[in-house]
Amino acid sequence: MHFHLLHKRDGIRLQNVRWCPKDEKSVPWDEVVRGFEYAKGNYVPITDEDLDHLPVKTVHTVDISDFVKREEVDPIYYDKAYYLAPEETGAKAFVLLRQALEQTGRAAVAKVAIRDKESLCLVRPYQDVLSMDTLFYANEIRSTKGIAVDGAGVSPKEIQMAISLIENLSDTFDPERYHDEYQAALKKLIEAKVEGAPLPAAPSERGEKIVDLMEALRASVEATRKKSSDRGDEKAPVTRTRTISSRRRKSA
Repeated sequence: MHFHLLHKRDGIRLQNVRWCPKDEKSVPWDEVVRGFEYAKGNYVPITDEDLDHLPVKTVHTVDISDFVKREEVDPIYYDKAYYLAPEETGAKAFVLLRQALEQTGRAAVAKVAIRDKESLCLVRPYQDVLSMDTLFYANEIRSTKGIAVDGAGVSPKEIQMAISLIENLSDTFDPERYHDEYQAALKKLIEAKVEGAPLPAAPSERGEKIVDLMEALRASVEATRKKSSDRGDEKAPVTRTRTISSRRRKSA
């Protein structure tokens, strides 16, 4: 589900136009080429045929360099996941690699060229296929300096209470158990606006604000113990946080 940009005055959907300021007219896609600005206002066009001449092995292949234990790759490096499929002549090698990775518990570190960039990637077995996860390079990961919180003021008793809460809510990971509640709520809101019905009520703050951390942990532990027989309704306490991107911003 995604939104479109509309003209506020009349509600008409806006169009993205490829405008040529020299000819003062819009340009169709069949007249568009990619180019690189090598000096201010000066561009050199780059075609697909030009890119075929790149002197790197990763243009049309996944170039494997190392094999590592899967748990050694911190999830913060993961970017996007793809499925790999072999060409007809490479089916046997594909199956051989998948089974060998599966039995050794390892993954292949490789490089591949995707969308004008050579990406670091991790090839690993997933069910009955191979998946390829593109990875961020080390210099693309933001430092935690200035974000980390000093834990010197946490007492052993508080840590034990937190551990009890985690243990009471521990379970095996089942992705089918989780759903995008935001999208479901957004769909209901849109349907209400289309039908001219009242909008859903905004959520209110639930529960009293407990200043004492130990009291908050104790209340959470007791709540999870009481609900241990009904895991479907059991939820961890909500902690308010701010999200900071772990990826460095690219300079212009």
